[in-house]
Amino acid sequence: MRAISTVLGTKVLGTGLAASLLLALSAPAGAQTRIPEQAVDTATQLRETALASDLGYRITESLTTEVGPRLAGSEADARAVEWAKAKFEALGYDKVWLEPVTFPKWVRRSESGQVVGRHAQPLTLTALGGSPGGTVEAEVVRFADLAALQAAPAGSLAGKIAFIDYRMERARDGSGYGPGSRVRSGGPSAAIRAGAAGYLMRSAGTDSHRNPHTGITRFDDGLEPIPAAALSVPDADQLTRLLALGKPVTVRMALDCGWDGEATSHNVIGEITGSSRPQEVVLIGGHLDSWDLGTGAVDDGAGVGLTMAAGKLIGDLPTAPARTIRVVAFANEEQGLWGGKAYAEKYAEEVRRHQIAAESDFGAGRIYAISTGAPEYAQDAVKQIAEVLAPLGIEYAGDAGGPGPDISPFAAQGLAWARLAQDGSDYFDLHHTPDDTFDKIDPAALAQNVAAYAVFAYLAASAEGDFGSGVQADGATDGK
Repeated sequence: MRAISTVLGTKVLGTGLAASLLLALSAPAGAQTRIPEQAVDTATQLRETALASDLGYRITESLTTEVGPRLAGSEADARAVEWAKAKFEALGYDKVWLEPVTFPKWVRRSESGQVVGRHAQPLTLTALGGSPGGTVEAEVVRFADLAALQAAPAGSLAGKIAFIDYRMERARDGSGYGPGSRVRSGGPSAAIRAGAAGYLMRSAGTDSHRNPHTGITRFDDGLEPIPAAALSVPDADQLTRLLALGKPVTVRMALDCGWDGEATSHNVIGEITGSSRPQEVVLIGGHLDSWDLGTGAVDDGAGVGLTMAAGKLIGDLPTAPARTIRVVAFANEEQGLWGGKAYAEKYAEEVRRHQIAAESDFGAGRIYAISTGAPEYAQDAVKQIAEVLAPLGIEYAGDAGGPGPDISPFAAQGLAWARLAQDGSDYFDLHHTPDDTFDKIDPAALAQNVAAYAVFAYLAASAEGDFGSGVQADGATDGK
């Protein structure tokens, strides 16, 4: 890793800052953005170096093995923060620091479910994040989807358990998750309005294994929360078959979980200092926390590991790119984007300094496309990046998609975003389940991700001109 030389003191750094400010004055936002050919040549070599490296895989292995599951606010979450800080330092990042993030703390202690009565048998379920504890034994009423439950008359489910049996669709881009996650977030409140004492749902997942999918839920203001859980897909099928027999089915669900005060975790940040415009930032990252059922490998240990590795490989180059590379391991994404919101709030006045950002939070599958919300004047530069990524099987996709979860609060303030779209065909087989473990990661696919992020970050940091951060938000240009 390139070390910061002692000669890079106030005088030299100040000269770089002055030059950058002069450039900003002489090349206003909106000028055509391009990437120098020398940077393209360097990025091509960087791509091959990254493809041959197993660094991202080893970093992900370290996190998931040495820390394991990292429920936000837990003791393991605190260990993950220390791990990330130490890992950035061991990788030779020029600057490493922590930024506190405070949020409500939710804990899971135990959970069980079973059919009682004539067809007594166990059910595999898991409490949804945010659910209160409690034991409910009641008749189950099935609904095909969220809309059907929302249409149930007030009081019609008094003393019963509402069960939404919506089957999520598999898709490479994960588009089936939207309807599935709305069942999780909106179902409990709809059940309460109908008078239910408890809530069950078919897991928001695409697998057929006896692994329930957890995830955060919400209760609308003014409603008294009820125990809420997700059934594994085979158990949801089993419950549906029992209900199809035409007789009442009673389920007992016992959840020991709930909110337990507040906790403080941290966004962990590492930087590779830019060579001539160090105050300007290209941001990449993933989220450090995970749910507690698996070891958080695809969600999102891989995102942390591959972006850490990408930054490290850029730092190993003889000369850093013009701008600073900032890698962020965000705190508590799973329970409400707490780290992303804290970052956006802290740097709200510095959106123009952040040239562009990309987040890896969709597993460890191969990247197949790059897209960005950057304005038209920056799209030629994005196409240059896409050309270097093309040998990795990555195509230019215009402005398709949107920003990653943790950068979305900052993107709403005008941050330019890029999307390196991963193949998520099997992501929701593992997502939020006990099966989200390190053995599910393909080393070659992860190396391809590292190569893509290294190329993207290096070239974006080397670009002459901007990617529209803050420009469209304040009306300086019409953008695309």
